[in-house]
Amino acid sequence: MPTLSNLLANTDATLEFGKQFAKQLAPGDIVFLQGDLGAGKTTLVRGLLQGLGHEQHVKSPTFTLVEPYHINDNDIYHFDLYRLNEASELEDIGFRDYLSPNSICLIEWPEKANGYLPKANYTLQLDIMNDSRMLTVTK
Repeated sequence: MPTLSNLLANTDATLEFGKQFAKQLAPGDIVFLQGDLGAGKTTLVRGLLQGLGHEQHVKSPTFTLVEPYHINDNDIYHFDLYRLNEASELEDIGFRDYLSPNSICLIEWPEKANGYLPKANYTLQLDIMNDSRMLTVTK
């Protein structure tokens, strides 16, 4: 399993990495975003969405669990599972309906739904290192 590590010096570097990494994403991909609170997961998603062509505001789906985007004929779903109490709650929002060969799913806090989610194509792990972040990408 290939792994890449990259030191992200600041928010701009995180956004830029997301923009560039988005070029690798294809319909059907599932991306897990892991890291502590404040590590930059939503900032990274903002960069990914911008790299896919989104030009509007990106809001965190912390309370809604999912924010849908339709970009260049692709459906992209940004999930934030932080407030999930049990993995079975994903059934209540019709999670499996979001999984499609035509969609890209970006999932923050996937460990909250351990055993319920399909395997990710990519895992992006952000670790806080003083004022910077260490990003580890696993395919």
